[in-house]
Amino acid sequence: MVASGNDFVVCRLSGLPVIRLRKLAKQICDRRFGIGADGLLLIGKSKKADIRMRIFNTDGSEAEMCGNGARCAALYYSRQLKSTGLKCSIETKAGIISAQVKGDKVKIRLTNPKGLKLNMPLNVNGRNLRVNFINTGVPHTVIFVDGLNSIDVDGIGRQVRFHSKFSPKGTNVNFVEPLGNQSIGVRTYERGVEGETLACGTGSTASALILAANRKRLSSGSIDVKTKGQEILKVYFERVQGGFRNVWLEGRAKIVYKGECYV
Repeated sequence: MVASGNDFVVCRLSGLPVIRLRKLAKQICDRRFGIGADGLLLIGKSKKADIRMRIFNTDGSEAEMCGNGARCAALYYSRQLKSTGLKCSIETKAGIISAQVKGDKVKIRLTNPKGLKLNMPLNVNGRNLRVNFINTGVPHTVIFVDGLNSIDVDGIGRQVRFHSKFSPKGTNVNFVEPLGNQSIGVRTYERGVEGETLACGTGSTASALILAANRKRLSSGSIDVKTKGQEILKVYFERVQGGFRNVWLEGRAKIVYKGECYV
């Protein structure tokens, strides 16, 4: 499945131990010796929600949450029910999220963001940067830049991702360029993938919220996010004292193919 250029191998959640799942994810996500994907999505039954989603990155690590992955999970569930319009809930390690499916357009409500920090000083290779931070299910650092297309996303992103300020778990890193009053361009270095991806749902959400936090007149509404994959994602939010609530991410998702993989 694919959502905004983020691609995932999706299958039913099995009873395999975590160590086997980590190995399986690394094998399946390998783009030369496996199927190739940004992550392995496992969908199963939940006692708390309609379905449960677990996501393993290409390096075998398990993520708490994935915005574009959750949109794929919702679409997968709707197709299993042979429905083109559906509302459902998804259990993730970051909490319960809501989803709405209309055709190939999927909108998810994320757990309330936390840990908002603005204009933090960060020394990277002797260079003083000003960065922002917010957790939208997973940790995200947001850096505003000029000339988004010329940024060394992998080089700078890797240094920030492993910076001691964010240890021990590290952070995802988003480079953001405002394109208008309520529009931004984003490029993301993803933790676990350890490189730039064509899109990141929680990263797009984090970037939009940081823009709103820096512009006090943006108390609620929506922000368009142009991803590296060129799709425009839409982030909806309400601003409250000290943070945000009622945060939604909307974009398209699709099933690319189905088949068997021999492991």
